[in-house]
Amino acid sequence: MRRRRFLTTAGAAGVTATAGCGTLGTEQMLSNPTRHSDGQGRASIHFSDEGSEIGHFGVDGAVADGVIPLRTEIWHREGTTVESVELRVWLPEAETPPQVAVVSPVEGDSSPPPEIRLYTPDRASGTAIEVTDLDDLADETISTLELLVRPRSASATTVVFDVTMGLSAGGILSTEYTLDGELRLEYPALGQ
Repeated sequence: MRRRRFLTTAGAAGVTATAGCGTLGTEQMLSNPTRHSDGQGRASIHFSDEGSEIGHFGVDGAVADGVIPLRTEIWHREGTTVESVELRVWLPEAETPPQVAVVSPVEGDSSPPPEIRLYTPDRASGTAIEVTDLDDLADETISTLELLVRPRSASATTVVFDVTMGLSAGGILSTEYTLDGELRLEYPALGQ
């Protein structure tokens, strides 16, 4: 009888002690990135926490026959994994959203490609791209997402990426990061 009472008490104490474990970690929004530019059509935004870089999003592209082929790169600190990536590609000077296509599927070493959705947002201009279910890509630098952007307006020379990335450090006491920022790139050759 004492043994049952002891086991019941120990079990209840264990459940009580672990009930809030999912909330022990912290959630942090980083929404004030610094911009770095490596030349015409090439730039990145960097997110830091207390002087330590957590992640960055970069784009490299140039105009070719009225289309902008773009390579993106998503880097994140070692020990973190990418949970999700949401991009919105839009042109501030254009009333009509650009045509956007994903050229290459993002693939990992041993898993199927992640789920990629392209759609037109209800209350925002442009095209939204969501990348989820990253599997073995979650802990790597993701640099294989290639896009084609075709403006439908002759006056549009600026391409804007609204970027939201979810990162997790894993573990009970870890920090979950949401990186949120905007990257603007100028392509004067579009207006010629």
